[in-house]
Amino acid sequence: MTAVAALLAVCAPVAIAAELNVCASGCEHATIGSALTAAQDGDVVKVHAGTYREGPLVIDKTIDLLGIGEPVLDGELQHQILLISADRVSVRGFVFKDAGRSRIREISAIKAENVGGCIIEDNSIDNAFFGIYLARATACEVRRNLITGEAENEAFSGNAIHVWNGYDVVVEDNLMTGHRDGLYLEFARGNVVRRNISRGNIRYGLHFMFSNDSEFSDNVFSHNDAGVAVMYSKNITMIGNEFSDNWGAAAYGLLLKDINDSQVSGNLFQNNTAGVYLDGSSRTELSHNEFIQNGYAMRVLANSMGSLVRYNNFIGNTFDVVTNSNRSYNSFMENYWDAYEGYDLDRDGIGDVPYRPVRLFALTVEWYPQSLVLLRSPLSQVMDYAERLMPVITPKAIEDDRPLMGRIRWSSSTH
Repeated sequence: MTAVAALLAVCAPVAIAAELNVCASGCEHATIGSALTAAQDGDVVKVHAGTYREGPLVIDKTIDLLGIGEPVLDGELQHQILLISADRVSVRGFVFKDAGRSRIREISAIKAENVGGCIIEDNSIDNAFFGIYLARATACEVRRNLITGEAENEAFSGNAIHVWNGYDVVVEDNLMTGHRDGLYLEFARGNVVRRNISRGNIRYGLHFMFSNDSEFSDNVFSHNDAGVAVMYSKNITMIGNEFSDNWGAAAYGLLLKDINDSQVSGNLFQNNTAGVYLDGSSRTELSHNEFIQNGYAMRVLANSMGSLVRYNNFIGNTFDVVTNSNRSYNSFMENYWDAYEGYDLDRDGIGDVPYRPVRLFALTVEWYPQSLVLLRSPLSQVMDYAERLMPVITPKAIEDDRPLMGRIRWSSSTH
């Protein structure tokens, strides 16, 4: 490069981001649509307080769309409100309400499609079909959004946050309620889901399929009709979450269906029909979890193999463990079971006789579900009493050879 060319390069004009303002009067733009049309890459579009009935709006440039004073974008129950089709777009500070409905299209309050690096944060979304929908999105961030819906049935409702074919997406500090599923991820990889609250959804608080290498930590999934389902994936980490108050004939705190090489640690499972349901899952570690006052703390099907259940507390559950087989290929060791009545003569904190958590009546219920009506009946009490007198009749399908004598107290570094 010659000296002249170098000087010209240094002195060339640098594009400066413009700021475009939108308001009912006194701004250069009265509509969001006109501002988006006029904006160039790198510009900031500021939308001031008011109600805007426009749409569908499309962002096809790299801009920041910023709400000032919580402006309302109203879909009037007719259409999608906002589509993002450019990379590195941010949307902050809006109230989205009343997006349209469709039985054949994923109409959303905010949809980002074929993009990377988008940021959607600090918005409120009310009564949308789908709240936030990411399709073929990479390295997007969805943070601190309040997403509430009015779903009444699965067939005609969408999800609060839906990620399809997304990679390295971060979803954190959102509140999701009143949808079909709170958070749905499918064919997504390398995602991080942290500190979200998903409650009061008519199906799953979290529905996760065909998505590997993802982390879920410090979330709350409660009062969802079917609980949480994580399926057909591997290398999943679930740490420090709460699964609570998920009741129903087909409800789980956490369903692990065909999950392999994963970790479930430091979680609370409380007041669920089933705390954890293992179906076709292998080589998964469940450790340092609290199972408290569930119908079934764990249901382990015979097709689940090679998993380790260790250092967990089982307290106040109707059934600690149920299985549909006379043999288990999983390891249970060094758990605390409040129903354990063994002894510790050498005072090492570990029971001297194994604990068999699968009770005879629990196995009967698994084989003959209608017998559940006999729970707490004289017959079930006789069966429990007979087991205490003759432990040999207790099923040996699952056995903890080293049951702990006292409840495990977690240190702050455990979770």
